[in-house]
Formats: sequence, structure tokens, C-alpha cells
Amino acid sequence: MRPSFWIMAFAGVSTASAAAAQPAPIIVTGHGLPSSIGDSAYDLKIITRERLTGSASDRLEDVLRDAAGFHQFRRSDSRSAHPTSQGASLRGLGGNASSRALVLLDGVPVADPFGGWIDWPSLDPRRLGYVRVTRGGGAGPFGSGALAGTIELASAARGELPLLSGGIAYGSRDSLIADAALAGDVGAGYVTISGRFDRGDGFIPVVEESRGSADRPADYRQWSTRARAVVPVGDDTELQASAGAFGDDRERGVASTDNSTRGADASLRLLGRGSWAWEALAYLQSREFSSRFASVSDDRSTANLVLDQHNVPATGYGAKLELRPPVGDSTEIRMGLDYRESVGRTNELYFFVGGLPTRARRAGGRNVTIGGFVEGSHALADRLVLTGGARIDRWQIKNGGIREWTLATGDSLRGESFADRSHWEPTGRAAIAWQPASALTLRAAGYFSYRLPTLNELYRPFRVGADTTVANAALRPERLAGVEAGVEFQPLSTVRLGATLFWNQLDNAIANVTLDDDPEGSLRQRQNLDAIRARGLEIDASFSHGPWSFAASYAYADSRVRASGAALALDGLRPAQTPRHQGSATIGWLGEGGLTASVTGRYVSSQFEDDVNVRRLDDALTFDAALAVPLAAGISVEARAENLADRRVEAGISGAGLIERATPRTLWLAIRYTGS
Repeated sequence: MRPSFWIMAFAGVSTASAAAAQPAPIIVTGHGLPSSIGDSAYDLKIITRERLTGSASDRLEDVLRDAAGFHQFRRSDSRSAHPTSQGASLRGLGGNASSRALVLLDGVPVADPFGGWIDWPSLDPRRLGYVRVTRGGGAGPFGSGALAGTIELASAARGELPLLSGGIAYGSRDSLIADAALAGDVGAGYVTISGRFDRGDGFIPVVEESRGSADRPADYRQWSTRARAVVPVGDDTELQASAGAFGDDRERGVASTDNSTRGADASLRLLGRGSWAWEALAYLQSREFSSRFASVSDDRSTANLVLDQHNVPATGYGAKLELRPPVGDSTEIRMGLDYRESVGRTNELYFFVGGLPTRARRAGGRNVTIGGFVEGSHALADRLVLTGGARIDRWQIKNGGIREWTLATGDSLRGESFADRSHWEPTGRAAIAWQPASALTLRAAGYFSYRLPTLNELYRPFRVGADTTVANAALRPERLAGVEAGVEFQPLSTVRLGATLFWNQLDNAIANVTLDDDPEGSLRQRQNLDAIRARGLEIDASFSHGPWSFAASYAYADSRVRASGAALALDGLRPAQTPRHQGSATIGWLGEGGLTASVTGRYVSSQFEDDVNVRRLDDALTFDAALAVPLAAGISVEARAENLADRRVEAGISGAGLIERATPRTLWLAIRYTGS
């Protein structure tokens, strides 16, 4: 990484340490500004720290499935899936490698600046205090990315972190997880430093009956580290400075299919908690990605390199300013500005002959969004909450271009600069919550939101086996309109039941449209469909009594494509990689002395691999289990099991009918230390 990046990353930490040496009259929280009055009018799901640190897989993308409706392009997790297939989405809006939900860590967008997918190995769930999932389009800060909803990750506060903690886990297929964290007080503030390392020999992705001698386990090696300082810099002002880095190396189960990601992030957030509450935020992302793709022979005895994306550098940066003027205890106004920019390019070698490339390609561009937002909420007599907000964005897609040339001679094969584009984009949302009785809340909401196509969708082609998908520099932004109505019933503090009906229409939906579906390999292109219409139901329930707890979530999504013109054949079909039913349920038990046990069941119904609804992935019901037994002061052992019944979870089907699976049964034994 560049030296200037690290200077920016740690300058805030140095400033914070100096400030912390002064006497401070306040205690810092480490979190952002308080939740809005109007939040009760939207469909919210909270995932607690106890759940984040108690899952069988110890992976954030797995825990997020507790909020039914959350899904990625593939059913595989970040140990075996290709990184570019791991965008986050909600509410059955169709399979897409880019995120249709906005994911924030302490207020900072975390999606990859080039592709919009989420680098899950960089997000250790043990560093988090809670996760808040808001289903439905957003219009607040960075709202241009909140097409299907917002997933807010909050770092653990000092009171949730011991001075020293760590653990080591050994699992199936020579897998290893090692993590450690240090948290210490500095004056009235605190500093945390954490690190994690994962590795595994992996499993063979292709199902047993289809394997050949070319198939082998898909190994992985991942690491991440993060430092964070939170200190007061005045009577009612708090500074939060964070910096982190990560590495992610995976293979896809045959030779010449390795991929690698290196990343670093830094952010500064200044919070004012006086009568005029305010927040100022700035962040920087740096990414370097590479990926190779192979063609495998019909008998799966050999694999030959066909595409080498040897360098895909990208940078993302942005800033936000938010103000909350004092307007009374029952009224709240939020207003502000935000800015986001992503720049990147793909550098590729292709058209291999005798194992050597004969052609090269370079393509990329820049996306810029600057916006302003205002949102107001008002509570009437503790029974009625009204909220509404609007934002206006000016987006730009610019400096786009592609060049292809012959390596031997340097002769140009293609040289094209794409016209710059820009537009004003208004969005908004409004909601109402009414509490006719103390245990009952009725709510309704409507919203408009949008998403720019990513640099990856505009400029980068890719392969999955023999199937090729080409980019499209003419893609238009996606635009969503939606409404929802829900009910919350909470007769006791330990009992909650919520249900939400929703209807969404995603215009200009970006999808991989099949141009040629040949058994030897399909050809697809990213295109804008007329629309995807999704209507459905979400149910969340939780209950606790004594040492027992129960939490469940279910989502039903009836999603259909609306298409015309060249994509007319897709009209009325289900979007690719979109299940109709998703469900999750966890039963937990907390015994004396810290003994804990839990069992989680998850169900996903069948879904189609492709847009033409020919390749069907079977449904899957899996069970996970976790047990933690304290041995001595601060020391415990854990036994965990993923996919306990070893159910085959189909993750993909190629044009030749080749089935790829997700994680098989994986057993873990761990020892952990938690200091005082």
C-alpha cells in the first residue's frame, strides 16, 4: 500500500491519543448519533453481540441470514465462493453480484469500490457490538446505495470488550481460525486492536458424481486486522478514528482459478452531542484484486487458463456532514450532505494459445455521487410517529473507456472512450407508526431509491467454468419504488412478533441476460431489464424464558421479471438466484457458570441458476450447533458444527449441467480466553 495512505490512516489515531491525555469531562460511547425517532415506523431487525459471537461458522455473512430475506448471489460463503459473487441484497430483488443493500460499518460504506460486493473476510463478527438491518429503500446519508435496505454494523463499545481476548479453533479439512483482541482505556477514551487469521484446505466444489482428475479442494487463506481509537475532544465532542487492512486468497477447485484481494481502509468520524447534534465523517478505501479463470475439458481431466485479470486496482473515498438542530423532544430534523467517489480499472490477459496470452485488455472509469438529504420525524402523544425524508443526488459516470491490443505487435484491436453521463436523481421515503395499545404497533411506509451500476458491471467481463458474461458500459441506474405495511406485537419484554407485507418494483434491473445458451458454454451480457416486481411477507419472532431463548425469521418473496425487446423471453420468469422461501430459527440455552448451547436451522427453497429458468437449484434444510463450556476463569472450550447433517447445498449449475455445492459438514473444536 502507498505510504501516503498509511499516513492518512493513522494520523487520526495519533491525534486521538494526544487528545486523550487531557482531562475529559465526558465518557465516550464509540457509537454514532442516537437512533431516529422515526425508526419505529420501518421494518427493523437487530442482531445482538451474543448472536454475532456464538454462530457455528464464526462468519458474518452466515449470521446475517438470521434476518430472513438477506441473500447473496451464491449460497456459498466467503471461504469457497468467488469474491465477486458476494453482494448483499434483501427482499427477493434478484441475483446480482453487486450489493443492492447499503452496508455500513460505523457509518462508513464498506462495499468494494470497484464491484459493489462485500469483502466479508475483512469483517470479523467478534469486533461488532450489534447489527441493525432495515428492510426497504432508504433516503438518508449515503442513501444512493440503500436500494433494498440498510445493514448497519456497529463496532463493540469498550464496555463490551475485555482487556484481552482471543481464541484458536481447529476444524475439518485442516481448517484453522485464530483471533486476538486488545482493548485498553486511554484517559476518558479507549483504543482497540484486533487481528484474525483463517485458513483451510477446503472441499471440492463440484459434486462427487461429476468430478474428474482436474477437480481438487478449494483452499483459502484470509487475514484481517483493525485498530480503533475513541476519545473525547471537548465537553460534548467525540473523535473516532479507525484503520484496517485485510488479505483474502482463494481457489475455485481447479488449477488456474485462484483469486486474491488486498485491501486497506481508514476513517475519521467527529461527533457533537450538544444541543446541536452533528456528525462529520471522512473515509478512504484501497483495493487490489486479481482473478484467473480456466476452461475445463469435457471429461474434467485438464484445466487450461483462458482469462487472467492480473490487476484490478480501485480506490473509494467519501465524506458526510449531518446536522440535527434542537427542535424539541418530540420532533427531530436531520439534514446534511454526502459525497462518494469510486475509481478503478481492470487489466487482463486473454486469448491464450499454448498456455500463453496473445491479447490484453484494459477497461475502467470513475463514478461520482454528491447528494443532500433532509429527514424529519415527529411523535404525537407517544402513540403516533410520523416521519419523512428526501434527498437529491447528482451522479456522474465518467472517464470510461476500453482498450484491447495484440501482445506480440502492440496493434490495437479496440479503442473506445465512452461518453460521460450525469443526472439529477431525487429519492425519498415516508412512514407512519401508530400504537393503539401498549403492546401493539401498526406501521406503513413508502419509498423511492436508486443504485448506480458499478465499475465492475460497466467494464469487467468474467467466466464461471465455460459460461461467459460480458460487461455493458451503457447500463442505466436501477430505480426502486416500494410500499410496505406491518404490525409489531410485544405483550412482554421477552416476547416479540412482527410481520411485514411489501411490494417493490425495481426498474432498469441489472441482470445477466442469456444471449446464447449452448451446452458447451453460455454467453450472457449485463443488461437492464424493464423491471423486477417483488411482493412478499416477512415474519420475525423472538421469545425468552429463564435460560431458554428462541428466535425465528421467515421471508416469502414472489419475484417476477418484466421484460420486452431482446429480453422478452424472460417476461414473467423468476429472477436468477432468487428463492421464494427463506427461513431461520435458533434455540439457545444459557446455563450456570456461562455454559451455553444453541441449535440453528435454516431453510432455502429451490431457485434458478439462470435467467431463463432452466437450471434449478434444489432446496436445502441445514442445521448448525454450538456448545461453549467454561473450564476456569476466562477460559472456555467450544464445539461447533456447520451443516450437521451434511446436506448437499447446491450453489451453482453450469450450462453443461455441472453442479457446484456450498459448505459440507464442518466440525470445529476451539479454546478461548476472555480476560477481565
